[in-house]
Parts: sequence; C-alpha cells; structure tokens
Amino acid sequence: MKRVGIVAKPGAAEARDVIPRLLEWLGGRGLTPVLEKETAALVPAASVASVGKPELPAQVDLVVVLGGDGTLLSMARAVGDLGVPTLLSMARAVGDLGVPLLGVNLGGLGFLTATTLDEMLPALEALLAGRMAADERMMLTTRVVRNGQRLGEYAALNDVVITKAAMSRIIDLAVSVEGQHATEYRADGLIISTPTGSTAYSLSAGGPILFPTMDAIVLTPICSHTLTNRPIVLPGMHRVEVTLLADQEVMVTVDGQVGVNLKQGDTVEVVKAAARIRLIRFPQKDFFSVLRTKLMWGAR
Repeated sequence: MKRVGIVAKPGAAEARDVIPRLLEWLGGRGLTPVLEKETAALVPAASVASVGKPELPAQVDLVVVLGGDGTLLSMARAVGDLGVPTLLSMARAVGDLGVPLLGVNLGGLGFLTATTLDEMLPALEALLAGRMAADERMMLTTRVVRNGQRLGEYAALNDVVITKAAMSRIIDLAVSVEGQHATEYRADGLIISTPTGSTAYSLSAGGPILFPTMDAIVLTPICSHTLTNRPIVLPGMHRVEVTLLADQEVMVTVDGQVGVNLKQGDTVEVVKAAARIRLIRFPQKDFFSVLRTKLMWGAR
C-alpha cells in the first residue's frame, strides 16, 4: 500500500481535526495521501494532492471514509461506477474487486462504518501489518429503460427503492425474474436489496437479515395491499425487471442518494454488478457482533 485516499462527510466539523492527524500519520510512514476535492476544502492549509470523487478510486490503494453510512455508500458507488459501462450480460461475470474501503464512524448508527475514531490509527497499523479482515460485498447495477431507451445506469451497495410520491395513491408494479413473470405488487413501493442492504430500509419494511457476503437479492414490498405478498430472496445472478403499470407519481432511488422519476411503462432493470466492494474491519468485529452492538440483536 502506497497511496491512501481520504473522503470525509461534507461539512463534518470533526473531520477538520481528524484529517491533519491522519495526514501526519500517513506521512510518518511514507504513505502518500490523496484527498477528495470537497474533503480538501475542509483543510485548506494542507498541501496535499486532491482529485474528484469519481477519479479517486483508480488512483489509490485504500480509501479511508470519515463519516457515516451515507458517506460510505456514496464512495462505494464511486468505486462501483468504474464498472458501470458494462452491459447487463457482462454484469453476470465474476466481479472485479475495487479499492478497499475503511469506514470510520464520525457519528450516527454507523452500521457500515463500524470503526470508531479512536480505532482509526490502530486499524491502519493493523492493516499495514496484515492483521485486518476484508469483507467482499456484492453490488447491484440498475438501469432505467423508457421506450427501449436507457435513461441511466447506476451502482448500488444497499438498495434500489421504487416508491410513490408523498400524495400519490397505491402504485402498481409488475415484476419479472430472469425474463419470466413473477408477480404484481399493489403497494406503497418495492425495495430491491443486496445482503448488505438487508439491515437497512428492507429490514424496516419487514425483510429478512442476510449474511452480508452472500450473493443474493431481496425483494421486499412496502406496505403491500395484498396479504399474500411477502419478501423473497433470489439468487444473486438473477435479473429482476420491475415495470410501472399505471400513470402515477413514482420515483426510483439508488442507495437513497440518486433519484429518477418514472413514467407509466418504464422498466427498472436490476442485476448483480461486475464490481464488488471490499470493506476493511477488525477480525473480532464480525457481522454478528455488529448486529448485537448496532441493532441490539438478540437482546432481552
């Protein structure tokens, strides 16, 4: 490891104090820091190279993410977007491993950013010594298709959510899996989740918890108006297509950060992405310990 990227939550006051300490630590070990441009603005006195977020993953060997889960999701999508130009058929291939991410929590739940601020430098020391673990997480590639034309293509680490606008009525969605009709939903929306995202919005909507390194896709309806509709877990290699059946105010959002308004007849195509994300963690901070700590899993 020679070059370390640093990304902080925009406007995070704590980062102004943390970044100089991190830069000093990296310099003392002969490592070259590269700041994301908005992060560089937090420490204008630092004479350090900076690049835009989309370019950062290709220029470093590790990215330290200072913030919460939203900041890490944003960076993960930047890593995943390196593989976005691939076609859906290519997305079925064995995934490329992107630059690893070390998430350092600056507040909030921090389910993905499980490393605390006090643990940041010890974690980096352990990483240099080869004592850290790396979890590989699948991502989703999402395309919005209208009249046979692709409107956009996006990478998601957590989920793709199709939901109605605030004043919209129940929405009607048709779902096919691997080109075969699966079901229709009359609901407030539908969550298409990765195993990583199974502990996020999908869990709040009654979806199952999946072990995060699995290859699987979860379909979780939001407040379904058909009692027989239940969440379902599909193989990660399966292609999911969701079509909006009626003229309604509906939006698809990717990781809660990118949104596209849908029209009647639009189809949202979701497949396993070519890229995979590597999240760095202490070996003792396994998935179940995080569940117990963050979600109070199994507590009485």
